[in-house]
Amino acid sequence: MANSSGFFSPSVPSLRGKIKPSIGVIGSGIWSTEGISKRVVCSSKVEGSEKISPPQSRLPSTSISENELLAVRAAKVVCQSNTDNKLEFPLTKQVAFIRLVSQGCKLVGCGSAVPSLKISNDDLAKIVDTSDEWISVRTGIRNRRVITGKESLISLSAEAASKALQMAGLDPDDLDLVLMCTSTPEDLFGSAPQVQKALGCKRNPLAYDITAACSGFVLGLVSAACHIRGGGFKNVLVIGADTLSRYVDWTDRGTCILFGDAAGAVVVQACDSEDDGLFSFDVNSDGEGRRHLNASIKDNEVDHALGSNGSVLDFPPKRLANFSCVQMNGKEVFRFAVKCVPQSIESALEKAGLTGSSIDWLLLHQANQRIIDGVATRLEVPPERIISNVATYGNTSAASIPLALDEAVRSGKVKAGHTIATAGFGAGLTWGSAIIRWG
Repeated sequence: MANSSGFFSPSVPSLRGKIKPSIGVIGSGIWSTEGISKRVVCSSKVEGSEKISPPQSRLPSTSISENELLAVRAAKVVCQSNTDNKLEFPLTKQVAFIRLVSQGCKLVGCGSAVPSLKISNDDLAKIVDTSDEWISVRTGIRNRRVITGKESLISLSAEAASKALQMAGLDPDDLDLVLMCTSTPEDLFGSAPQVQKALGCKRNPLAYDITAACSGFVLGLVSAACHIRGGGFKNVLVIGADTLSRYVDWTDRGTCILFGDAAGAVVVQACDSEDDGLFSFDVNSDGEGRRHLNASIKDNEVDHALGSNGSVLDFPPKRLANFSCVQMNGKEVFRFAVKCVPQSIESALEKAGLTGSSIDWLLLHQANQRIIDGVATRLEVPPERIISNVATYGNTSAASIPLALDEAVRSGKVKAGHTIATAGFGAGLTWGSAIIRWG
């Protein structure tokens, strides 16, 4: 089992009193001002009025603000406590360090897209032994959208992303990074660059895929925050999109009733520390649980028929044909979700210094209404503070959280300043939560 958790608290230390240890992300690790004299080389000289001309890139300006100057001086004081390690380095590196200290990030835009074809429970009852009542009682799902015709993962993702950029007041060329959270890419090497192309980005921002199924979007949020706080990125597009209908056995009523296709997107933007909107996170994985939920690679039957060429045993390697349909042990997945997800959210809340009563909304991966209700009960979140659209779209994997968020924002339910506890969970097994503020 692997576990990783983080707490982003990039508050600027006050010089009027004792400097409190602060925690943040630097590179691939966590740093604290408690050990800063050993980890960060600090200068004994700070020119607050000096400004540096930035290189031609999309990274933030290197000029120092008043708050950043305060933080530089605070770090200097800590560093000077260990005189043996006190060194000087250029102001540009001071600025790079202070960006890590004072940089926050916030969600400034969202968008979503769904296929045009709606499949109801009654429609499914025509092709598999089930009924509307059987499905709705066990899952809460009544309809789902399924991709057809000229629709594709790329087109849905680009539509959702365009809406998010429009809400944020940004152009595609304002983006520094595109994170495509999907487990159903349309190319073996990933779909993020194709989404970047479909958006019309001309400045070639980095674009890559994150494969974590239903946990993908939460991991995308965490990754966006790390790129902003640790890498100086300014505008990051996080897309959650999946077309699991292509990997469903439509004769298996245990799985085909659950899944639908969709895409959702948010823009995560760099901001001052006082406006920070990602308070904490908790992310986990457990490979032992793969047996309960997977879509394994199938061997190529043609290779079996041809056999070995006799020159070298097991060479050439077998070509992999495709993936099997989704295989799931529903009871075990349910048991896993109602146990692990509340623990993860409680951990993230504790790191953020919050309680369940202080959040405005609970937004979980839309897998099953019974799971959503079970987690809410464990966390003592009342029904009126739960965001759910699983009845309309079913389980859309990585798209479910941003899709539900977009609908809640555009309907006026979620307003700027609202605090949301969100969590994704599923194949891997993986699960993770984040405490965020909208706007």
